[in-house]
Amino acid sequence: MRVGVLTGGGDCPGLNAVIRAVVRKGEVAHGDQFVGFLDGWRGVIENRTLALDVERCRGILPRGGTILGTSRTNPYKVDGGVAKALDTLRSERIDALVAIGGEDTLGVASRMAAEGVAVVGVPKTIDNDLSVTEVTFGFHTAVQVAMEAIDRLHTTAESHDRVIVCEVMGRHAGWIATYAGIAGGAAEILVPEEPFDIDLVCRNLKNRHAKGRFASIVVVAEGAVPVEGTMTLASPEVDQFGHPRLGGIANVLAEEIEQRTGFETRVTILGHVQRGGTPTAFDRVLATRFGVAAIDAVHDEAFGQMVALQADRIVRVPLDEAVKELKTVDPALLHDVAEVFWG
Repeated sequence: MRVGVLTGGGDCPGLNAVIRAVVRKGEVAHGDQFVGFLDGWRGVIENRTLALDVERCRGILPRGGTILGTSRTNPYKVDGGVAKALDTLRSERIDALVAIGGEDTLGVASRMAAEGVAVVGVPKTIDNDLSVTEVTFGFHTAVQVAMEAIDRLHTTAESHDRVIVCEVMGRHAGWIATYAGIAGGAAEILVPEEPFDIDLVCRNLKNRHAKGRFASIVVVAEGAVPVEGTMTLASPEVDQFGHPRLGGIANVLAEEIEQRTGFETRVTILGHVQRGGTPTAFDRVLATRFGVAAIDAVHDEAFGQMVALQADRIVRVPLDEAVKELKTVDPALLHDVAEVFWG
């Protein structure tokens, strides 16, 4: 078979591990040929490709990012984009397409399946917000990076008796903030799932400092929002999928905390540090399992499906089900676990 491969959306540790596994299993076990499309769906629209084989994929397992490049291009938002993408797949004689991405990339894949494209999906997002898989590769690496940063922030906060607001990624779901905050011993964790009360946050910090703890780390997801009417946030721009380009809530939050408490407050925005670098062992293994399972699905003609992790087994689920709803943080993690250590 002649198999296309693309990576879309935000880059993520483990993408190269998936590419490597898809190509190796397909070439060695089935004699497949592989065409990599550059920069996600943009490469399919523009017919920009990279030939993939076992030799080309040597040494990429520990590398972060993606050798194919990525973008947030949406063919359904580009004039003639869908027709151009279908023409490319025909002209490149693609028998099947492996699309590696998150909610947006796989949402396009689901629609392309309805157009007749033989596509298999692989879930990817450091946000860990796809509902039909227990975890997505990249998440563990992002949490590890964030936790290590929080560990370092503790020492400088304690040296200067400061509050430090640490902003992590998480547009609609606060998984990174919750896990990194619990693992890093944060004083407060603010997530998109629950609007935060700035008065309560400041009251908790005052109570904490009154007990002799003169340093606090507040972890906030980039998509966290205050209770309506309590703080003013600027309206961000949106991308082709209608998602706001977030980042910077920590600056507003830190200013509010300092004004309301009198505590010197600083900001650390981790940003793309969370996406970069080498994947953890867990993410390398999970990405490899997904890649092998994806090429197996191709040869089983299980098109319109996505591979997923459930009860430590790799299973297949319909693409439209995979992108139907987001997986958000279980409130019990915040209220029954994290809150025990606040204040």
